Amino acid sequence: MRIALGLAERGLGQVAPNPAVGCVLVSPEGHIVGRGWTQPGGRPHAETEALSRAGDRARGATAYVTLEPCAHHGKTPPCADALIEAGIARVVAALEDPDPRVSGGGLEKLRAAGIVTEIGLCAAEAAFVNAGFLTRIRDGRPLVTLKAATTLDGRIATHGGDSKWITGVEARRRSHLLRAQSDAILVGSNTVLADDPELTCRLPGLEGRSPVRIVADGRLRLPLTSRLVMTAKDVPTWVFTREGTDPYRLEAFRDLGVEVIELPAIEDMLLDVEAMLAELGRRGLTRLLVEGGGQISAALLARDLVDRLVWFHAPSIVGGDGLPAIAGLGLDRIADARRFVRHHLIPVGEDVMESYVRPGVIA
Repeated sequence: MRIALGLAERGLGQVAPNPAVGCVLVSPEGHIVGRGWTQPGGRPHAETEALSRAGDRARGATAYVTLEPCAHHGKTPPCADALIEAGIARVVAALEDPDPRVSGGGLEKLRAAGIVTEIGLCAAEAAFVNAGFLTRIRDGRPLVTLKAATTLDGRIATHGGDSKWITGVEARRRSHLLRAQSDAILVGSNTVLADDPELTCRLPGLEGRSPVRIVADGRLRLPLTSRLVMTAKDVPTWVFTREGTDPYRLEAFRDLGVEVIELPAIEDMLLDVEAMLAELGRRGLTRLLVEGGGQISAALLARDLVDRLVWFHAPSIVGGDGLPAIAGLGLDRIADARRFVRHHLIPVGEDVMESYVRPGVIA
């Protein structure tokens, strides 16, 4: 099952709105005869891939799969049917699929065909891998991971705005891997105005795995000459802005390939982050990486919408006049602070990468 979980991770950032699933087929003699994982775009599914590789050796085998095999007809036939037709003798699934179209139906179909089924092996690990899919089914929004790269005193730039580079090469490579494993990346308009970023994955061999690039820009201040806009026809680029924006400016963005999504504005012209996440969920996104800036990060934290934190700490200090990673939350009591549970801590070059999860939700 842990091999299957490793295979499932290959699909992260590539398979939305489908889950990233891994499948391993083991013969009665204990030999692995087939492996598969969800392919880019969400199909073929992991079980179909594993069965294709196994061929006739699948008969009598046990299928270890990280999520309950589907039982509904979509763009491909049900995986439960494929397992039955291949002569699989036993299916061990880590998790039941919460999708109402499945929700136990796949296992029930397998049992009705005389296949032995088990559920729950490595369930916690499987939930961690597919937390994005599970969050979208449960809450109608993608899993939100907030990434920050700061000095030891939590600063992302000097008082004059200089920020290149706070962390080292190894940490920046890790950041690009996070992009490759995400469906979309979100920044605020201030970040774009200050840095003119590309927001692509530039790891060798993974250049084609850049996520959808999203900018929260209530006033539509994004320059038409920015790198995001100028490359929008090559890498999907969406901009959230408030309703009632100048239609000629909207048309200029759309002519350059940017998809502009209008939302109702709330106080101070800020966008409703809950409405943004709900719209991303409707569009099938399951994993959202937030890379800044301070205002959008604070808005998500204030509404308890950050599920995971990935924090890179550099061994440096710039002082209290530096720019903070998170804007003010207006808290009066320490008891009201947003709290997270540390998942892991690892050195990355000269820096440290810490990962946290929000307590009480899918890890």
